Amino acid sequence: MTRSRSYTWQDPTVSAAAVGTMSGLDFLREILAGRLPGPPIAETLAFALEEVEHGRAVFAATPGEEHYNPIGSVHGGLYATLLDSAAGCAVHSTLPAGTGYTSLDLSTRFLRPITVNTGKIRAVGTVLNRGRRTALAEAHLYDANDRLLAHATSSCMLFEIPAG
Repeated sequence: MTRSRSYTWQDPTVSAAAVGTMSGLDFLREILAGRLPGPPIAETLAFALEEVEHGRAVFAATPGEEHYNPIGSVHGGLYATLLDSAAGCAVHSTLPAGTGYTSLDLSTRFLRPITVNTGKIRAVGTVLNRGRRTALAEAHLYDANDRLLAHATSSCMLFEIPAG
């Protein structure tokens, strides 16, 4: 009955050192292309950035048993992580070099259960509004048949990244 899973990740300080040196879109494209390491959380939860353009980011995962809660379905933490990542990176994709962001809140709604039988899921984040100090984004989580599984809105605080 015992199962195990092993994974590796790359040094997160490499990406952290690069984040303020280029636009958010260029930074995310470097991660997508594999020229900068992705975040360790993506390896821990087995998800990845699939697409990025100005104001839009898409993350994907294929849920496994390792994502389950005690009642036999995917834990809401995976939903929330994918939605937060998609919304936040959509905002990040609009930022100039030297500007960073952090999530201020994440309001989520879970609409359908996810299990290992759901297959690949995709979180699509888009920016609704970006000001000088805050941004508002939304994200939708879909299955392979484009059925809506969950959605979220997120407010992000924008800030200057000190030169380094």
